[in-house]
Amino acid sequence: MMEKVRSRYRDNEVNTKLSEIRLDVVWGRLVNRYFGKSASWFYNKFNGINGNGKPAEFTAEEKLQLKGALCDLADRIRKAADTL
Repeated sequence: MMEKVRSRYRDNEVNTKLSEIRLDVVWGRLVNRYFGKSASWFYNKFNGINGNGKPAEFTAEEKLQLKGALCDLADRIRKAADTL
């Protein structure tokens, strides 16, 4: 079972696509602000599992919502940088 979870973690599409920024974002705050969910919910999805350790992925709607959240965050960072 754990080997399936590990291979799922390695193959998780969202995790792979966000690897460039994974350590630079406070995901718990982002998820709470834009999804109204807990950090553990996000990290489980991010790692390809649900709360029970079974395979789970972001839905198409959740991916779109995450994209919007990241774009909004990028805009806010850019505006803050422009004030310097």
